[in-house]
Amino acid sequence: MEWLFLLLPLAAASGWLIGRRDARGAPGGGREPIFFRGLNYLLNEQPDKAIDVFLKLAEVDRETIETHLALGALFRRRGEVDRAIRIHQNLVARQSLDEGARGLALYELGRDYLLAGLFDRAESLFKELVERSLQQRRALRGLIEIYQAEKEWRKCIETAQALQRISDESVATEIAQYHCELAEQCLRDGQRERARAHLLDAQAIDPDCIRATMVQARMEMAAADPESAALLYRRIAQRGPRYLPAMLPGLLECWRALGRDSAMAELEALFEQHPSPPLMLRLCDAIEAERGVAAARGFLKDYLSQRADLSGAERLLALRIPAQQHAASVEDRVLREVIAHQLALNPAYQCDHCGFEARELHWQCPSCKRWGTIKAVEPEPIAAPPVLRQRKIA
Repeated sequence: MEWLFLLLPLAAASGWLIGRRDARGAPGGGREPIFFRGLNYLLNEQPDKAIDVFLKLAEVDRETIETHLALGALFRRRGEVDRAIRIHQNLVARQSLDEGARGLALYELGRDYLLAGLFDRAESLFKELVERSLQQRRALRGLIEIYQAEKEWRKCIETAQALQRISDESVATEIAQYHCELAEQCLRDGQRERARAHLLDAQAIDPDCIRATMVQARMEMAAADPESAALLYRRIAQRGPRYLPAMLPGLLECWRALGRDSAMAELEALFEQHPSPPLMLRLCDAIEAERGVAAARGFLKDYLSQRADLSGAERLLALRIPAQQHAASVEDRVLREVIAHQLALNPAYQCDHCGFEARELHWQCPSCKRWGTIKAVEPEPIAAPPVLRQRKIA
């Protein structure tokens, strides 16, 4: 069934070719039976025999180039990269290919090498395509993918800039992230001034680059300037609650360094502007320490009346247990364990583009490879109960 589904494009292509030949009155010469013999091999899980049939067909019929490209891509999607390479290498070796078809075949072969981990061969093919102005945009994207895997961030920047020059594609977010990666490298090597220069470049290219601001705040803390670091963290908080989980530990460290361990007024002001689960938990701790358990429970009840947040429910149960009788607290403990189990299963972050779920923040999504799309998951608001209409009794 999988083969049947995947071969729909090939079957459609073959039908088009047959119809085209019939319309021209060209003799088939037995080509259609050969084509369907190849399909039959695929359906019978004999891919190597199928490849032999299709390659022989390619030698006598240049119109099947797109079909062979589709077949190679199909093998690559199935993880059978060696078979995809064999098909695409055969096409590249054909002297009868025009420049457009050769560019497609070279690009597909480069994708095969990339998936197989043969980065040097893939890089060579993509560079050749760029030099020959064939499949330039896709080839540059392939080069960026290689350089990202190899953590060659300077080459990523150069290639992204080349992509921007030949297309209208915006790559500001990516280039800013590459500068952040270089800044992180410089910090690990003790090169603070070079790191600061890369952060300035990142912010100049993408003023909304949250990561550059966070790295800069860490640098200010390392330089014993918690006031400046706190200002930078507040700037991040102004962007909304979805980056608060990542920046809150750093902000609390700044407050401790400034001698404000609880900073109730600042926490409350921040929570009022951008309520989020991590900030709620930290503020609850501060309320409990300064105003007592009853005040903390009241705060949580108000919060949970507006948001369906398991972390808030778990904390409320934790505050209730000491005040309950033994029998009731056993039930609460069981309920708390269930909620804790669900919390452990729930993702803390999610990619806005592909929906990838994660327990920690990634600046590049491991699934779709986009930069800056993973953000904290926000609890769903609790909708107001509908107004019940009184039924009329006849």
